[in-house]
Amino acid sequence: MLREFLAINAFGFFLTFARVGSAIILLPGFSASWISVRARVAIALAITLVSIPMVQHTWPAIPPTPTELFLLLAGEIFVGAFIGTIGMVLITALQAAGSFIALFSSLANALVRDPIAESQSALTAGFLTTAGVVMIFVTNTHHTLLQGVLASYSTFIPGQVVFDGDIADTVAKMVSESFNLGLQLTAPFLIVALTYYVGLGLLNRLMPTLPIFFVGLPVQILLQMAVFMVTFAGIMMTFMTFFNDKYQGLFLP
Repeated sequence: MLREFLAINAFGFFLTFARVGSAIILLPGFSASWISVRARVAIALAITLVSIPMVQHTWPAIPPTPTELFLLLAGEIFVGAFIGTIGMVLITALQAAGSFIALFSSLANALVRDPIAESQSALTAGFLTTAGVVMIFVTNTHHTLLQGVLASYSTFIPGQVVFDGDIADTVAKMVSESFNLGLQLTAPFLIVALTYYVGLGLLNRLMPTLPIFFVGLPVQILLQMAVFMVTFAGIMMTFMTFFNDKYQGLFLP
């Protein structure tokens, strides 16, 4: 009796940890490179222990063979990775917006190490993605991320078939919407850049001897940075609204 009790609880713990742990690895903020692997594992274990009473009613029976057990755990890891991937895809809206801003302000070659994208990114892209993660934690939106992991048990019940086609369509849709939002957030910069380029073209025609590059580039950077200071608050508010709406619409009832 005791052996069966321990086996069931160990099975349920690792089954829950498979989904929660794989989600924590990819969710924005939790997956940042400055967080050590031990800290991430500790967070995943703590969330798993707290989540067990709320999800244990969804646990299937212990599979009779190791192969079925492996497939069950693989399915849970896949679902957790899907949940974490959605969070990362949504935050790429700021990555795209920062890249467009860098392009419009002639700062595309000013690269920094982006801890969120885990790669070299434009200066403005790294700033926006870092600010986005800070906003997620400051506004307690990370609680929504964790609630989405728990709410996924009502949609993706352990042991049931996961439809890969629906998941692929959802990820593709989120990528498209995130890219569209990133472009929309940079509309003021695009308008200012086009207007400025037209003015530089006219000035160059009126004064062919003027070194337009040396005169125009510093003014362009200064002008776009001024636009960035004015629009930064609106960009972050729009992104947070988009992030909450899309994530809650997918996972929360």
